[in-house]
Amino acid sequence: MELRQLRYFIAVAERLSYSKAAQHLHITVPPLSRQISQLEEELDVQLLVRDRRGVALTDAGRTLLREAKSLATQTERMLECVRLAKSGETGLVRIGIGLALGERISRVLIEHSKRFPAVEVDCKETSSTLQNRALAEGDVDVGFIRPPIDLVHLDSELLFEEGLVVHVSKSNPLAKRKSLRVKDLISEPLFLPEQGVSIGLYAKTLELYSKAGVTPNVIHVPMEPTPHGDMQTILLASRKGIFIMPDEIVCRPAAGSEVVAIPLDEPDAQVEVRMAWRKSEKSTAVLAFLDSARRVFSAASRCPAALRERTRFVSPSEESAR
Repeated sequence: MELRQLRYFIAVAERLSYSKAAQHLHITVPPLSRQISQLEEELDVQLLVRDRRGVALTDAGRTLLREAKSLATQTERMLECVRLAKSGETGLVRIGIGLALGERISRVLIEHSKRFPAVEVDCKETSSTLQNRALAEGDVDVGFIRPPIDLVHLDSELLFEEGLVVHVSKSNPLAKRKSLRVKDLISEPLFLPEQGVSIGLYAKTLELYSKAGVTPNVIHVPMEPTPHGDMQTILLASRKGIFIMPDEIVCRPAAGSEVVAIPLDEPDAQVEVRMAWRKSEKSTAVLAFLDSARRVFSAASRCPAALRERTRFVSPSEESAR
């Protein structure tokens, strides 16, 4: 049985006329009649009764018409889904979002949903360190992460740089300062989340201390699910030490908090945030998502021309113009 035969049968069954169906299908009556006869032979049942008074459906014909129309609708939907997937207009993109980056990355999701409303985006907040493996192993398609990045398996582009701030207790004399240098922190214990959670931020913090000639009194603490977990707030409020964090909205002390954030005034007090994906990515849905991120962060001008061209999403209209 061929889909063409079912399409021919539907045309005749809906019009109860071979001539009108043939005209609709832009064919002549003999090949149409032949296809219907072959369909009846294959199914071993009479579908249509044709006499001088016209054409009528048998009970089997009415059943087949109902099922054939349903199948035709499903087939059209399937073909449309395939077409959309080919052009990047549907599909699934799994993204990883580094800790405290959700507010900024939400702009990419909004932009992409406007361009490709049928694409499903699955978001997972996870540390940059874990994202490298998730990307390489195919569990995540696009990662928004802080370095280091697995350059063997992944390509990446710079999106923006985060400034760093010092979180201290309001009762700390440093809280009155408009900005701080690392040398101002020499007597303050430094709380550092475990290195395995965010290697990039961990390394950058120690690098800043090293350049300033200061040896920090490091106290390692576990990373909490939120930037301002209970333990962190208690440690800061009780003047047990300081935290150095990215200047992200979700990291900033809440109104009425006993903690304040003060900019860290050092030349290299920034951390890169990059967009990473697997090398030689072929999925049009993923490439389209990368393009949406570039639109939001204007990152295309900061990456090499060859890399932009290799990963740039080409719309169907652009493809046809080539």
